[in-house]
Amino acid sequence: MFILIAQILVSIILIVLVILQAKGGGLSGIFGGSTNYHAKRGVEKTLFYATIVTSVLFVALAIANAI
Repeated sequence: MFILIAQILVSIILIVLVILQAKGGGLSGIFGGSTNYHAKRGVEKTLFYATIVTSVLFVALAIANAI
């Protein structure tokens, strides 16, 4: 039961982090619409790393919940 509640909380946090990411990248980068290189700095970099950590935690909780 604890793992399920933790997974729900982590998923909500992950949704918020993804929504807070900078707009404008989208699918245009796949098709060549975006040619600028943008270095992540400050809050944007923190959000990026927090999103990675949260997504890894979400996957780990999903695997633990399935076992």
